[in-house]
Amino acid sequence: MAKPKKLASALSKRGPHKVLRGDLALAGQPGVVYTPAEGFGLPGVAFAHGWMLRPSHYTDTLKHLASWGIVVAAPDTERGLVPSHRGLATDLGTVLDIMTGVRLGPGNISVHPDKLAAAGHAMGAGTAVLAASRRSDITAVAALFPAPTAPASEEAAATLKVPGLVVGDNSNADSLTDNSLALAQAWHGPSILRRVDGSTADGFVEGRRILGALGINKPDRKTQQRTRAVLTAFLLFHLTGDSDYEELAGTAGEIDGTRAVDPHAPLDAQPKPKASASIKALLGRG
Repeated sequence: MAKPKKLASALSKRGPHKVLRGDLALAGQPGVVYTPAEGFGLPGVAFAHGWMLRPSHYTDTLKHLASWGIVVAAPDTERGLVPSHRGLATDLGTVLDIMTGVRLGPGNISVHPDKLAAAGHAMGAGTAVLAASRRSDITAVAALFPAPTAPASEEAAATLKVPGLVVGDNSNADSLTDNSLALAQAWHGPSILRRVDGSTADGFVEGRRILGALGINKPDRKTQQRTRAVLTAFLLFHLTGDSDYEELAGTAGEIDGTRAVDPHAPLDAQPKPKASASIKALLGRG
């Protein structure tokens, strides 16, 4: 048990790889890509942003994944008041095609076409599910604090046979801006619902935002660190097959500040967070 706990602690921090940054616009797609400094046949992840956000609000998270040996690219599109969820899902597919179709960096970095995942936050979490339902080469999906989309991500999840990770806050209930429970319940393939203690969906977002001075939409370091540990373990196991991360990628793995929840269990049978944490989660949804 000590080894998984030690690994989980390590995964909450930057990994051993030097990180490079690239501009996807050079390949005709607005967005950014972060990679380890070198490596062939690396895993690749397409990451989608939340509503009214952009990749720069997730810079440290994208760098974090790259520091653990994962190439991650994020389209910088659909940032308006009325974004197209279908459009962002299409752009996720485009960045996967770019990652697998060209050598990255100075030519010494490549992504293996059989090691691809889609991930996202809030609105982007739902679009990652939509993207995966359209493609047969995506082998894992991570939905972080997901928000409803149109078309419904739950309907898309019901068609997915690949492993899924759903990360939610402490509220134990869905809302107009959160469908983590419904999404995990709808997933056809193996899925994990993990709730992060004391977290809010907005706490995962980096940098300054409107109303931040009032304590609303404010970044939260613990939310970010715990979510990154959960996400990194899930991706490393399912994309690389590294058995060291198998326990952490499942329901039995102990990751500090998080709890695995059975989405099909009655709400009164699920582990209860502190009342103050539930209130914080509800206030942090936006």
